[in-house]
Amino acid sequence: MKNLLTFLSLLVVQGVYAQQNISSFFSGTWKVEGKELYEHWDRLSDHHLKGFSYEFSAGKGISTIEYLDVKEANGKLVLEASVLGQNEGKAIQFEGSSGKDYYVFLNPEHDFPKKILYKKISPDTMHVAVGAGEKEHSFKMIRQVSTSNLVSTAAVDTTYDEALAQKLKADERGMKSYFFVVLKTGTNQTKDKNLINESFTGHMANINRLVKEDKLIVAGPFGKNQDNYRGLFIFHNVANESELEIILKTDPAIKNNLLEFKIYPWYGSAALPMYLPFSKKISQ
Repeated sequence: MKNLLTFLSLLVVQGVYAQQNISSFFSGTWKVEGKELYEHWDRLSDHHLKGFSYEFSAGKGISTIEYLDVKEANGKLVLEASVLGQNEGKAIQFEGSSGKDYYVFLNPEHDFPKKILYKKISPDTMHVAVGAGEKEHSFKMIRQVSTSNLVSTAAVDTTYDEALAQKLKADERGMKSYFFVVLKTGTNQTKDKNLINESFTGHMANINRLVKEDKLIVAGPFGKNQDNYRGLFIFHNVANESELEIILKTDPAIKNNLLEFKIYPWYGSAALPMYLPFSKKISQ
């Protein structure tokens, strides 16, 4: 359970704070001091947080390590951690308590760690100690500055552009409706390698076609997870769910039941499609 050592603590802190209705200070992205290990998480409500940890390397890019969930359950604060490739995908639970300036989550039955202790050092630094018996691993985590803060506001023209807003079909809030699609493992459990290869080759070609047709604007895979979620799509310029179902069934992997889908209406920034031209500039 080494992967737990680095990442469990942050959500623990925010979980206790959420229980006490204290500011969401710890939300965001944090980095282990001296290592390319990170965690990002978001506060869903006063009593529920979700997050994930990841590693960055120049050769492989971002690799997800685990999924985290902190919530109140039966009057107790519980942390659940699901480490990819460990414990058969089952979440490990830690029960929380707190005192002045420190927070502890315990699971005496777990091999390692059994205890997670952490303390806020400064507005941008936390001390974390994770251990079992005499063994203890300590480290610092540093808040990462948002990339938006690295750009001078003086260099960004924020004047309302009516023509651009109309082109992007933005409402008065700069938002618009999309369709968010979650892909899951389908019912077809075939071992036919030719069918699988042809289906997923066609899957990628279909993605590129839909991007060129200005319907699909986001596509990407999930890391291994207990829900069998395989990937996601975000569509725009589609009239309704019925039309989208027809579009999705042009995907060979979906048509052959290797993947199945669930559609959700989604409301987000109308500027989202503007990232696409830049994606070509950063791909080697």
